[in-house]
Amino acid sequence: MAEIEIRNVYKIFGRNSTEAMAMARNGADKAAILERTGCSVGLNDISLKIGASRIFVIMGLSGSGKSTLVRHINRLIEPTSGQILVDGRNVLDLNARDLREFRTRRVSMVFQSFGLMPHRTVLQNVVYGQRVRGLSKADAKPIGMRWIETVGLLGYENKFPHQLSGGMKQRVGLARALAADTDVILMDEAFSALDPLIRNDMQDQLLQLEKNLSKTIVFITHDLDEALRIGAEIAILKDGKLVQVGTPSQILNTPADDYVARFVQRRAGAEAGHHG
Repeated sequence: MAEIEIRNVYKIFGRNSTEAMAMARNGADKAAILERTGCSVGLNDISLKIGASRIFVIMGLSGSGKSTLVRHINRLIEPTSGQILVDGRNVLDLNARDLREFRTRRVSMVFQSFGLMPHRTVLQNVVYGQRVRGLSKADAKPIGMRWIETVGLLGYENKFPHQLSGGMKQRVGLARALAADTDVILMDEAFSALDPLIRNDMQDQLLQLEKNLSKTIVFITHDLDEALRIGAEIAILKDGKLVQVGTPSQILNTPADDYVARFVQRRAGAEAGHHG
């Protein structure tokens, strides 16, 4: 079980971050800050509470800051200002050793690009987290095999990544995150490279796993259908700012502004076309 709280997080990319921060705090938008300071605003005063053991979706278009935000949770990116709390503990206070421990035991990540090690078999990739923690090969194997079976890859455990399709690689990435048995799983556009049928299948699998395992899953996507299908709660970002947070029905029925309304309309249009 892990609760995550993001408090007033700013991320400025560029040299002149002090001036850019001051402008952001005074309400200047991303374009104005870029023009004046040459700095890009990745995140602009983001505060979010992510409840334990649920799928929380962060969505937005390319450049909205969603991938930047998720990488703050395991401190792959350091904020310019703000706090990131996991179960009340500020991740930014962790020293190098504690941060390593935190990344090994508390948080795992599934990337869009799979991030598999090409010279390791499926099984070796899946049990990597357990092995890093010092578990023996013999003890790690049944854990790995259990998750390989769960994601539907039994019989492929001795294959190498280059022998797998994109969908299979994505399953290996998911199995590896699950085998690491962390409280928090971060998923950055994890299904977006998959074709629609496999993607649906993986969404079903994720919902089933969530029900059985009660992990805290932070899922990044630019696809509203995916967000509505799997998210208990959805946060929508635009230009590094938080536009709306709500349940799927709140997002659909009471969009906070035109930006969210356009997302929802586009979906309604697609549905109408679908049924027409």
